[in-house]
Amino acid sequence: MTRITQAQADARHVKRSDYRSCTVAFIDCKKPGSHLKQNYSIIGPGVTSSSEQVINLPEPHGFNIGAAAMPTGITNNLHIHFTAEVFMVYDGEYTFRWGSNGENEIVGRPGDILSVPTWIFRGFTNTGAGDGWLFTTLGGDNTGGVIFHPDILREAAEYGLYLSRDNRLIDTSRGDPVPDDDVRMAPMSAQDVARLRSYSPRDMRQRVVKAEDRDYRPAFIDRALDDCGAEIAPVIGHGISQNRDHAAPITNPHGFSMEWLRLRPGQKVAPFVLADKMVVIPRQEGLRIALNDAADVALDLGGWDTVSVPGDVVRSFENTGDAEVEALVIVAGDHQKRPMFRDTVIEAALARGWALDAQGHVAEAHLIPGYALVAQ
Repeated sequence: MTRITQAQADARHVKRSDYRSCTVAFIDCKKPGSHLKQNYSIIGPGVTSSSEQVINLPEPHGFNIGAAAMPTGITNNLHIHFTAEVFMVYDGEYTFRWGSNGENEIVGRPGDILSVPTWIFRGFTNTGAGDGWLFTTLGGDNTGGVIFHPDILREAAEYGLYLSRDNRLIDTSRGDPVPDDDVRMAPMSAQDVARLRSYSPRDMRQRVVKAEDRDYRPAFIDRALDDCGAEIAPVIGHGISQNRDHAAPITNPHGFSMEWLRLRPGQKVAPFVLADKMVVIPRQEGLRIALNDAADVALDLGGWDTVSVPGDVVRSFENTGDAEVEALVIVAGDHQKRPMFRDTVIEAALARGWALDAQGHVAEAHLIPGYALVAQ
């Protein structure tokens, strides 16, 4: 196991007040109707094209966490990603568009999550009544940048903006020279656009997990212990849930898993170790994460904070507030994650009739032969 100091933990806790926006992150930053976008790079650079972008935690995680804040009516224009892109709506209403000309639409509201396939054009508009906020998760440490719709590249050139082949924003109004053709990103041809993948609205609906779609169930071996029994609702891939009946609605590889963790006031998750890096983003305040075997380091999270927990560090969770807390849990890798609880937790669960099977899933202890009981 790895021990972490309070100073190290604090450095991995990015408070909402610590987020730093960039208004010139992308080539459409001068386009009317898109000029008020604010881009955030919280963990990793994401796909920003600007050298002005502040990155709160640049350490590689196997994925990137960012955010977009947009006033009502503001649009993020059509572009392509090479790795997974997942939108997590925390505030407002967003209309997401996709297709060669953004001809398809679906609406996301607070608590909704949308995973957009690679190699299709996508964009979104804040269609709510006020300011909106959504977090984004991108697969990989190197996302490869973006390809903007050819119409956006052509229009940006009218404002003196170009995108280089290495994803740098070139702004001639600030003294940058007009780039040569072999340096700048050329618009995709109509033929290349026509050959892009196609997803119907029905196809895309299968990649949306709305707030009302969540399948919350008790998640861990500590479910019968006093003050425990926290629930998880899977979203993407194999996460940390030990419930054998859990199945994520979105299953294709992303490079990370994603699930909702829900705790009632006073409810806890007993201490466990995880080999993989974990990021937690609560929707509400009141979540406390205690770290190390002695729980001598603690972080009290506010709503919309982002915290990164290193692999092999003991961690536990507690809702110290007066209301229910939901938090996104994002863990590196497409494999099944194996939270390892203390022997005392396993023994206490066994005394109450619960055990782990060979797959690491919770089962009624009397159904598992003694030789098959999993000891951690």
